[in-house]
Parts: sequence; structure tokens; C-alpha cells
Amino acid sequence: MKLIRIAVLVLLCSSARAEEGFVDLFNGKNLDGWMVVPENPKVWTVNKGELARKVQSSYLWTEKQYGDFVLELEFKVTPGCNSGLFFRTDPKSPVQGGFELQIMDSHGKKELGKHDCGALYDAKPAMVNAVKPVGEWNKMRVELKGPKLVAYLNGEKIQDLSLDDWTTPKMNPDGSENKFEKALKDLPRTGHIGFQDHGHDVFYRNIRIKE
Repeated sequence: MKLIRIAVLVLLCSSARAEEGFVDLFNGKNLDGWMVVPENPKVWTVNKGELARKVQSSYLWTEKQYGDFVLELEFKVTPGCNSGLFFRTDPKSPVQGGFELQIMDSHGKKELGKHDCGALYDAKPAMVNAVKPVGEWNKMRVELKGPKLVAYLNGEKIQDLSLDDWTTPKMNPDGSENKFEKALKDLPRTGHIGFQDHGHDVFYRNIRIKE
């Protein structure tokens, strides 16, 4: 009887996950479905279900493009880490051709800037500093629908904005400057999802998406 109950629970959990509509974006075994830019298979490694950048600065992109979606993942930073989650991005022009949520070693900072963890890069700081200390796993959730972006880090809302509010090139809605040649509202609403790193080790796992 006990074994039957366990089996039923397993089936219910599996069914619930399927009903949620999420699919794994990273299979935990290899880089199938991803492309490394510049091309170097040794830059990003896979070990025990974890994706890690280990050699040099690089980008890792999904082969498929996405528009509206819910993305969930876990990440772990190292001291001085400077990484990022890109979305709706052109790999040929990642900085000017898309969007990036910063993934940084920002734990403990009292005043957050446009380049700290959870920021929409060079556009809007995170609402709260929710990143955990170096070496601990963080959970991020990103929801995109049209111009609307909502993001959570470790259960706390860190972004809640409309990209349509960015109407002027090189300027944010609060009047501060940014480096974008196009107004964010005019950037494509579909593109690749990707990870970037500037030379410090960073780890990702449990990456899944729902369209």
C-alpha cells in the first residue's frame, strides 16, 4: 500500500509539472539546443546538471528564438562575478540588439545601480537587493508579455516595468542616460535567450521555459 501511495504521488507531481506547461531549456547533460559565441565548446561546461562558464568571456545562446514567455532558472555567482541573462536579443549585437538582466556579485549592497544584480542593464536598477551570498544558489523568474517585464529573485519582485516607457534613444524614463542607440520600446519583441560572462566563474541549472 505504501508503495502504491508513493507511486501515485510521483505521478501526480509529474502531471502537475506537465500541466504547468514548462519545458526544460537546458537538459543538464550537454549543450544541445544552445550555441556558443564565439564558437568554443570548452568555454561552457556541463557537470552534474550544472552549466558553468570556465575559461574565458563568452556568450551562450538558445538556437531557438522566443518572444513572450515565463523563464525560471537557478544561478550561483563567484566573487566579483559579472554575468547576465539576455532575452529577445540578436547574438550579433547583444548589447545594442536586446535586453539583459544583470547577474552579479552584489550581495550586501545598500544602494543598487543599473549594473547590479537584477538590474535591467543600464536602464533600471532592481527594486530590492535579493541576491544571496557568493556560493549560494539563487532562483530567478522572468515573465515577459509584450512590453511588460516582471522579474523575481528568490521570491522577491525585482522588476515590474513596461518597455514602452523607454521612448527616447540613450535616455531612461527617469532622465538618466543609457548607452542604447535605439529606444528600448523600438527593439524587437522576439529574439534569443542567452547567458554572458566577463571572465568570472558562474553556474546555472534547472533552466526551464513556458511559452
